Amino acid sequence: MAVKVLVVDDSGFFRRRVSDILSSDPNIQVIGTATNGREAIDQALALKPDVITMDYEMPMMDGITAVRQIMQRCPTPVLMFSSLTHEGARVTLDALDAGAVDFLPKNFEDISRNPDKVKQLLCEKIHTISRSNRRYSSAVGSTAAVTAPARNTSAPSGVAPAPARTAAPAHAAPAPRRKSYRLVAIGTSTGGPVALQRVLTQLPASFPAPIVLIQHMPAAFTKAFAERLDKLCKISVKEAEDGDLLHPGLALLAPGGKQMMIDGRGAIRILPGDERLHYRPCVDVTFGSAAKAFHDKVLAVVLTGMGADGREGARMLKQSGSQVWTQDEASCVIYGMPMAVAKANLSDAVYGLDDIGRHLSEACL
Repeated sequence: MAVKVLVVDDSGFFRRRVSDILSSDPNIQVIGTATNGREAIDQALALKPDVITMDYEMPMMDGITAVRQIMQRCPTPVLMFSSLTHEGARVTLDALDAGAVDFLPKNFEDISRNPDKVKQLLCEKIHTISRSNRRYSSAVGSTAAVTAPARNTSAPSGVAPAPARTAAPAHAAPAPRRKSYRLVAIGTSTGGPVALQRVLTQLPASFPAPIVLIQHMPAAFTKAFAERLDKLCKISVKEAEDGDLLHPGLALLAPGGKQMMIDGRGAIRILPGDERLHYRPCVDVTFGSAAKAFHDKVLAVVLTGMGADGREGARMLKQSGSQVWTQDEASCVIYGMPMAVAKANLSDAVYGLDDIGRHLSEACL
């Protein structure tokens, strides 16, 4: 059955281009379009699409407000289009907090220059997030609902609570293995910005281990995301730079478009993104360097995301004697990366998203 899509954008050119690209896929059907947020809500209620593509800057009602109301009235996976600017990144992160599943850069030059690549990427995103629909109403949520006080309480502008999340059923899982870890490494992709916020806001300022974060994200977005996390969390968070040193209570976020590695002295190495690698940053690359640097003293966590990035890095960590946790299927937006690790029998424990932060605090001495 074809994936039914509602296209929302105030630009007639962009609406037509997106509709044409999607309609070229025989397994995608564009069932309607809208020119602003109010029309989007009406069309979502009337047409019941499987996926909505959404611009954020529109007249009458902006995309973030529309996403928030759609999540309240008829929860539907939303793919945001965003500009590759710091402000575009901030607004996109607000949209993800409001309930959007994923985003794509709104780049007219790429559409003209690389139409086949744009078609492949866009259609692939639509198919992937459409499969999140069956568990979507229970997985979507916002860190605005997190009650732990932040280290810096000035919340980012535009954040408002998304619909309350239904708790996933409890799963039998082993108690965390307590150990003096030299590093906690967390890798994630689709659904990761909200998931990371939920995990990290649970950690105390006195968290005893250094943390590295690998989130699939464009270069223009990671600095804004690190700043956002730093405002929300009691620990410190910054975009990693070459030469940064690991410290307890500090989380370093891999910069978009590059690779992050760790050496045995606990220093960060930022390398140019290798065009041969699909992901930049790549979870496998960082996990692999952590295994080489710290052997059995790493606790790695693989959160929601499409694909299998992290599996081979987890394999190297396991061979070195380190621990690997994965997020459970019920709380993932996309159960791809954690599933790949679990299916390879590399996961020492499987936890729901809302339990991971607490278990990290319990496990690290």
